[in-house]
Amino acid sequence: MSCSGHGHAHDHEHEAAERGAEYSLYTKIDTVHVDCLNEAEDNSAAGVFKPWDRRLDTDQFVESDVDEELLFRIPFTGDVKLKGFIVIGGEGERHPSEVRLYKNRLGMTFDDTAATPDQVFQLYEDRSGSLEYATRISKFSGVTHLCLHFSRNFGADSTKIYYIGLRGEYSQSHRHEVTVCNYEARANPADHKNPVLDSVGHGIS
Repeated sequence: MSCSGHGHAHDHEHEAAERGAEYSLYTKIDTVHVDCLNEAEDNSAAGVFKPWDRRLDTDQFVESDVDEELLFRIPFTGDVKLKGFIVIGGEGERHPSEVRLYKNRLGMTFDDTAATPDQVFQLYEDRSGSLEYATRISKFSGVTHLCLHFSRNFGADSTKIYYIGLRGEYSQSHRHEVTVCNYEARANPADHKNPVLDSVGHGIS
């Protein structure tokens, strides 16, 4: 009996480790620039993107302010192929009941959420992180910025979220090439000196 119990515990630990590896995209989020519109406490958004083994921690959370809506704006440090996500929400009616996903739309506001989302999910109350929502991978390849619009909950005045887990693949982007091109394209003032301006400048000095 003791051997069987030990084997079961080992399997559980192995499964937890695999799950943790699957949900490690939080390490590829540019957390300094993560924000959430309508959060009650400023700069609380990044705290819900945490390791799998801390998903049940309730110390860090995001709660909405003036109504039930929340709009997370999540930049990544490279290119992401998003395959699925998990949401652990607040107790009872404060758990979100719908989320709308937008890919690569920087600077979104609530006004912009009138646009057609890339995918919409009806959410179920999940207090353990056992429900995964699978995205359409063809829609969510090459993601450098993700917006999650939690548009409503189950009837409460405010929405609360403890954990958002993201599953997928990551690859380092090559944005530096664009930077180099932009730099090359900029005119160098030293190559286009204006003798009149130069003489005025010397006169002032």
